[in-house]
This record gives sequence, structure tokens and C-alpha cells, in this order.
Amino acid sequence: MNVNLAYGQGHLAVDFPDGRTTVIEPSHTPGLADEESAVLAALQNPIGARPLHEWIKPEDRVCIVFTDITRATPNERLIPWLLEHLAHLPRENITLLNSLGTHRPNTRAELEKMLTSEIVADYRVINHESENPADLVQLGTTRDGTPALINCHLVNADVRIVTGFIEPHFFAGFSGGPKGIMPGVAGLETVMSNHGAKNIGDPKSAFGITISNPIWEEMRDIALRVGPSFLLNVSLNEARQITGVFAGDLIAAHKAGIEFVRQSAMQKVKAPFEIVVTTNSGYPLDMNLYQGVKGMSAAARVIQPGGTLILACECREGLPAGSPLDKLLRSAASPEEILAMLATPGFVSPEQWQAQIQSLIQRRASVLVYSSLPDEIIRAAHLTPCHDISRTVSERLSQLGPDARVAVLPQGPLTIPYLA
Repeated sequence: MNVNLAYGQGHLAVDFPDGRTTVIEPSHTPGLADEESAVLAALQNPIGARPLHEWIKPEDRVCIVFTDITRATPNERLIPWLLEHLAHLPRENITLLNSLGTHRPNTRAELEKMLTSEIVADYRVINHESENPADLVQLGTTRDGTPALINCHLVNADVRIVTGFIEPHFFAGFSGGPKGIMPGVAGLETVMSNHGAKNIGDPKSAFGITISNPIWEEMRDIALRVGPSFLLNVSLNEARQITGVFAGDLIAAHKAGIEFVRQSAMQKVKAPFEIVVTTNSGYPLDMNLYQGVKGMSAAARVIQPGGTLILACECREGLPAGSPLDKLLRSAASPEEILAMLATPGFVSPEQWQAQIQSLIQRRASVLVYSSLPDEIIRAAHLTPCHDISRTVSERLSQLGPDARVAVLPQGPLTIPYLA
């Protein structure tokens, strides 16, 4: 059985054994026949809110939040359509704010690719800086008393528009909605509080769960403190075509989008598998190994304890090297040592949430990585290099016996497999 795995900007064709392989992927949803018309119609007929035009007076300062280069949001289509809808406003009154969270800033060339060169030339486009106190405003505290810091360009705007797309998320339930504000344009210490070891370890902090999820609920609560925000979120299929548009009230429109995405993403399986092969849904989400933990998390939901998990993740940007995650992983001798460090009172480290989730997965399974990374980088991250997925699967199956089975998630975390 030949299966195309999403990898980089293309696919890996991998042969799996017939009769022992189950392919788990989202139900296909066709793209909308006229994406632009659907977006404009949603702006004019929003969910739980007035039409966008009615939010805005000619003199209003407008802040539009958009997702960064690690996300598959079709910004190059969505943002121009939105700005055309707002063409009656002076351009100097509009700020485009890149919701980087704690990610690296995007270069001008990347912003031009994401938004089009014309928009970058004609509008004020800003990278969010999570560690710049001058750009942050406090709006109360998080549940543990940490200052809740949000970008001042959004807080001080008269009209806030949050764009993005909705997909399953491994600890926030689903992306999109309030996540565009918190952590999208939040301060680093606020994100670290929300993504702390206790919250990450909560069983409700998982794919597909928002209500009762301590991480998502705090994201929602902090986002609402900013004031009313108009949401423009979309859902996508594997070809990055828009399948649904959800505009209006930040929470109500997001909820509608979640239920739409859930129908295609949730896939039931009868029993766990000895081997699970997953991807990170290809570019841009598989740009680095930091993001790759999402693909691991999707696979871990249906793996036998002690099984083998293989992640295909291109990692063209490395781990990235020198990132907080890289430093944290290199500071420990094993995944168990990482978990012990994170359990130490007072210990905090940027990006610790990825290391924690990876280490918890490694308690359940051996994790191998097929990527463009040198073997020594993969091993430094406490993972095992894989150079031939098909051969590795065949060898493991032969060791396990005739009843062992393999599951394949070609679209990685765009699928939420769950046990019946």
C-alpha cells in the first residue's frame, strides 16, 4: 500500500504492508466555489455580531491580527479581501499585527510572501514582540497571579479584527478564536504562565477540548478583557482551500467553526496500534522540530504503550538551533530528567511546554524522526533518527509478529484520532 505523507511543500511516497495498515485522515471537505464571495458574505452576515462595517467609524483606529509564517492561514488571500472591504478607511488608520506569540519575528520577505508585497508597502505591518515591555499593556493577571500582558496596538485600537484558521490543537483544543490574542499577541511571561507544567499536564488540555480545558479557558478570559473583537476565521482542507468562513463574535463564531472542523477532523478507531506513522501536515507546520511535537501528539492518542511512533517532519529551519527548546533539551540527559526539572518548584523555561509534551509521549512510546536534520541534532533532542520509514515499519512488524498493526496519519495533527 502506497501512502503519500505530507512533507515540506510536497509529499513522501511510502510503501506500507497491505492488510496490516490503517490510514487515518480527515474526511475530505471540498473547497468553496467562490472563496472571496464567501468571505465578504460572512463579514456582512456575521455570527452573533453586527456586520463589520457597522463596527467602524471613519476616524477609528483599526488593528488586524494575522497569523505568522508557521501557520497555514491563506493570508495572501484573506487579508487583501478584508482590506478591500475596508477600503473606505484611511490606510494610516489600519495596523496589521503579526501574532507571533513567542515565535521568531518574520522577515520583510516573509511578510511580503504572506500578505503580498503591495500590502507590506502600503500598510503599517508590525511583528508582535513578546519580550518588549514598551509594546505590552497589563489586563489583570493569569490564574496564578502572573501579569496578563497584551500588545498595546491591539488593546488601544478602536476596532479589533482577529483573523486566522481553525484546526485541532494539541493542548488548546482548537486553534483560532481567542488564541489569536492569547498567546498570539501576549507577553512571554503571560504565555509561560498559561502554558505552565500544571496546565500542560491537565488531562483536559488536549486535542478537541475547549470548555473545561484550563489553557483554553484562560486564553478566552484574557482575550475578552481586551474588549470586543471581530473574528474572521476560516477552515481549510489538505489543499489549503477554504472550506468554511466563520466571522463575527470572537467566541460565538469560533464555536461554530470548531463544530464544523470537528466533523471532518475527529476519526474513531477501534483499538490502539503497535506502530503509528504521522506527519506534521507539511509546510509550514513542519518547518521545525518545535512544531513537530503536534504531529507526535496526534499519533500518541492511538498508540499502544511501548509502541513505536515515527514522525515525518522536514524541519527546514532545524529545531531551531539555539532556541529555548533546543537549550532545554540539551540541558538534560533524558526525557525523564526534563520532566523532573519541570516538576521542580520555581523552575520555568521558555518553550518548556513542547519539551514536556514530547517527554510525556516518550513515556508511552519510542519516537523516531524522519527529517532533513543531521542525526546528531535529532539525538540531542532525545529522539531517534529514521532514514527509511518503509523499512523501519517492516522491521518492527516482523519483530512484533503477525498480529501487529500500523496506523498512518498522512495529514498529522489535522486529524484527531480517538479510541472508541
